[in-house]
Amino acid sequence: MNNPLWRLFSGTVRGFNQAMAYLSALLILICSLVLVYEVVTRYILNISNDWVIELSIFMLIAATFLAAAHTQRERGHVGIEILDEIMSKRASRIRLLLGDILSMLFCGLVAYLSAVYCHEAWDQGWATSSTWGPKLWIPYFFMAFGMLLLTLQFIVQIVEGLMGKAPELPKHGHATTSGQGG
Repeated sequence: MNNPLWRLFSGTVRGFNQAMAYLSALLILICSLVLVYEVVTRYILNISNDWVIELSIFMLIAATFLAAAHTQRERGHVGIEILDEIMSKRASRIRLLLGDILSMLFCGLVAYLSAVYCHEAWDQGWATSSTWGPKLWIPYFFMAFGMLLLTLQFIVQIVEGLMGKAPELPKHGHATTSGQGG
C-alpha cells in the first residue's frame, strides 16, 4: 500500500512488536536468573524466598503476551499446515485472511475485557495473598496490552491482505506430508 500514513502505522506496529519481542526475551532471561537464585538460596543456603515464584509468573505472563504479536507477524502460532498442502495458494490466502479477521475480533474482545479487569484490579487494590502481595493489575495490564498489540498486528495483516499484498503463508521447518521440510 502506498499511503504514507498507512506505511507509518504498519511500520510502527511492526517495529514496536519487534521491540516487545526483545523485551520478552529479556524478561525470560531475567526470570531464568531469578529462578536460579531461588534454587541456590533454597537448596544451598536453606533460605526460602516467597516472592520468586510470583515474580517469575508475572514476568512469564508479560513475556508471553508481549511476544504474541511478533509471533503472529512471523506466522509462528499453531496452524493447520496440512490445509496449505491440499488447498490452492489462493484458497490458503483466503483462509488466512478469514482466520485473521476472526482472530482480530477475538483478540480485540479479550484486550477490552482484560483492560476492564485490569482497571477493576487497580481500582479495588487487588493483590495476591502471599506475604509479598504484588498487585494483580500488573499481569492483567500485560494481558490487555499484549492482546491490543496482537489485535493491531491482525489489522495490519488484514488491510495488507485486502489491498493486494498477499499474506505470507506459514514458513515452518516442520516436515510436510511429502516428507520434505517446509
